[in-house]
Amino acid sequence: MSGTEDRLRTLITENFDLDHSPDFDGSFSDIGVSSVDAIAFFKMVNQEFGLGLVADECTQFKNLRELVSFIDARG
Repeated sequence: MSGTEDRLRTLITENFDLDHSPDFDGSFSDIGVSSVDAIAFFKMVNQEFGLGLVADECTQFKNLRELVSFIDARG
């Protein structure tokens, strides 16, 4: 597990009331995150990783694994 994945997992567990560990290969709705919560999550991710993504760009990620790859590629 990468450091990026650990940091994202921490953001999710600290900010969302999930009864399970997030599946990094499932869609955001599959892990129990609504579209409104997903926008809030991406704002946190932007701040945590200094990405500067706008809301429209956040829809390009089908799952958390793609987001991890994107963050790692920019790092």
